Amino acid sequence: MLRPKIEGSDSDPQELRSPRAFVELMALKQLDSPRHLHGITSDEPEKMERFQSLAVPYPPGEGQMAFGGHVYAQSAYAASKTVGKGFVIHDMTGTFILPGRLDVPYVYTVRHLRDGKMYCTRAVDARQDGKICFSCLCSFKRDEGTAGFNHQPLSVQERFKSTLGAKRPEDQPVSPSVDADWWTEQVDSGSITEREFPGLDVRKVDMQGYNLTEDVKRNPDKYRQLTQYSLKGSPQDPAVSISRAELKDREQSGEYDNLYACAHMYSSDRNSLLLIPRALGHRTWSAMASLTLTVVFHQHGDALRMIDWDAAPSQDDADLPIRWFVQEGWTPRSAENRAIHESWLWSPDGKLLASSYQDSLLRLRKPDREGKL
Repeated sequence: MLRPKIEGSDSDPQELRSPRAFVELMALKQLDSPRHLHGITSDEPEKMERFQSLAVPYPPGEGQMAFGGHVYAQSAYAASKTVGKGFVIHDMTGTFILPGRLDVPYVYTVRHLRDGKMYCTRAVDARQDGKICFSCLCSFKRDEGTAGFNHQPLSVQERFKSTLGAKRPEDQPVSPSVDADWWTEQVDSGSITEREFPGLDVRKVDMQGYNLTEDVKRNPDKYRQLTQYSLKGSPQDPAVSISRAELKDREQSGEYDNLYACAHMYSSDRNSLLLIPRALGHRTWSAMASLTLTVVFHQHGDALRMIDWDAAPSQDDADLPIRWFVQEGWTPRSAENRAIHESWLWSPDGKLLASSYQDSLLRLRKPDREGKL
């Protein structure tokens, strides 16, 4: 397992690489937790548990800051370690407070806010060097077994059938580290060599035939970006070796459902905000950052799961057969140096698995010292 540089070490964090498999990327170790929270005088204070990250986050653009989707997904994963069997993430809202660093681990403090029979809630604060850099509320629910009603929009697979059908997902280009023209031009020229994005295989679908129409140019809210993504590696902890048959049994029992939910959340933030200036017709900007991100899961069970057990056996039996999911992203509104990114996450069979809503800071030009543009 790769570990981040701890302060005082001579290691260069840029020389470290994140583990390829998502389960290793999310790995945590449990820390000692104080019995009582400071400042609480109740006879029964909230229970608190603490965890530390073990893997190096991915740095978009080969920069010095961690990919925001890492702390978002791992906060949820830490929370999932504190709930009973059968509880699966269904809703999370997080606030990004400080940029994530690459040279020190995240420490997650998980507070038990509610433990009910059907729903439970956790509050998570992620710290680096003692400073809170991310904070969230994460809710879990049990399967209720019945569904008296069900509706969703027409699936992305139907609305963009010809676009998605033009290439197999694995033949689509890998989503760039920074989905901006100035970055991809440097990569294409050979000036930059991109490192592999860990945890998930994320592919960018060519949407120019749709997005370059006059209707979309006049109405940025109609702009769409589709990405296809799948899991890297096995969901099983590599320290515990099991057979493929046992892996299938464990997956179908729901053992990995929270890990899968975190994988979908992790992917939802991949190049999400970079869609916005493209939709608005801008090639550059002076500042961009996530403020808040909410992900809501509409379905659990098989819709979440990322191994395709029905796929025909391949000649190379070493790799697990994977399922490809689709993220459909767009921007409905921008104003006051802020912009919204929304997305729908679709299962391979056209079920609307989850929705995301992200508020961001976006500045196209910096004001001068006198406050004038």
